[in-house]
Amino acid sequence: MGRKIKLENITRIEGHAKITLHLNDDGVVEKAYFHVTQFRGFEKLCEGRPFYELPSLMARTCGICPVAHLIAGAKACDDLFAVQIPPTAQNLRRVMNLAQIIQSHALSFFYLSSPDLLFGMDAEPEKRNIIGVNRANPQLAKDGIHLRQFGQQIIELLGGKRIHPAWVVPGGVNEPLSVADRDLILSRLPEALVIARHTLDWFKSRFVDFEAEIRTFGNFPSMYLGLVDDQGNLEHYGGKLRMMDSAGNIIVENHDTLKYMELIDEAVEPYTYMKFPYYKAMGYPKGMYRVGPLARLNIVNACNTRHADEALKEFRASSNGPVQSSFHYHWARLIEILFGLERMQQLLEDKEILSKHVRAFAEPNSFDGIGVAEAPRGTLIHHYHIDENGLVTGCNLIIATGHNNLAINRSVLQVAKNFVDGNNLKEGMLNRVEAIIRSYDPCLSCSTHADGRIALQIQLISPENEIVSELKRI
Repeated sequence: MGRKIKLENITRIEGHAKITLHLNDDGVVEKAYFHVTQFRGFEKLCEGRPFYELPSLMARTCGICPVAHLIAGAKACDDLFAVQIPPTAQNLRRVMNLAQIIQSHALSFFYLSSPDLLFGMDAEPEKRNIIGVNRANPQLAKDGIHLRQFGQQIIELLGGKRIHPAWVVPGGVNEPLSVADRDLILSRLPEALVIARHTLDWFKSRFVDFEAEIRTFGNFPSMYLGLVDDQGNLEHYGGKLRMMDSAGNIIVENHDTLKYMELIDEAVEPYTYMKFPYYKAMGYPKGMYRVGPLARLNIVNACNTRHADEALKEFRASSNGPVQSSFHYHWARLIEILFGLERMQQLLEDKEILSKHVRAFAEPNSFDGIGVAEAPRGTLIHHYHIDENGLVTGCNLIIATGHNNLAINRSVLQVAKNFVDGNNLKEGMLNRVEAIIRSYDPCLSCSTHADGRIALQIQLISPENEIVSELKRI
């Protein structure tokens, strides 16, 4: 008859999910499902709102990466205005987005994944957490705290607060950058760069202990999608879409982000609230692709900063063709931290960054607006529709984690097949199944939706813990 293994609560991820493994009579995994169990519904609740509220409203989908939603939402509103925003405003948005990428990557690597990397996948669960890391390697824990704090402090300096800043607005940003804040950020960059380079060296020294994981953690051919600039270099704010196949061939080049619907469609499945984007030309589910730091480093010509390009050269030398192992999302994340620090310095040292002209004002000139940016976890798309009164009539969000949904499910199956023995089950086996999900650093609060009618259960509980009233919708 076979049996199921259920991991009801995936640990050390943002959001809530579970995994179901289906085993045959011999205890071998045959099927695996990654269920995203939470529901947010921002695509629906924004309807009827004034369009200019959407950047700040959509940022509330997540407390980890609100800046990416703020920027994609503001870019969609810029498109509704049909105006070009001031160049300084674009670069200030870039600085804030880079700060978010630095802090989010630091959170993922140090807080969520370093316990596995430091202690090993089979270590006692009691040790595999940031407290255990602090006890065993205080400097590693301190470095993670420092890097995340640095990114958050920049967001606060620019936007007034660390979470959900309202500084990025349709048409640009609310306030110019002051000399004092610019100089403060520049003064702290060198120390952060030293930490990033040291951490990268430490991580590479751990490869020898994770050869099996590198070989089997989401290591399969796929396509890769992301933004590149006019020279094909790493870009997180603007640029065009590029897609690479598993052999390293560019199959989509210089694709206008406003025409993303020519490339991507979405499917749904009954076992999860997260959508399944796919490459239209290949259909579903063959059109699987990956986004995020691993994909971005695969598709670009260069990072175009000194230390990041040195690291990128070594990253690419590890593989013939695109780097396929999703274990190396960690590696790519650290390289992007290097890039973020170096690119931020380039932007802040440009004298135009202090320009007072940081916002364009206009009325809606279009009923359709699209904003695309690179979030920490990958390409983020906001698409808004409004009426003649500027009220939202529809919205579609294609979230970074959603792009990776097909690849995550396939990765869970690959890891389970390689490590899970249903006849001799051990905790470390199941931790590896969770760890492959952590490699993608999913943001599940951002990525959930409903397709049509959803099941609901509402209970009114008395102080005595008795059910007073109950409403169910199946």
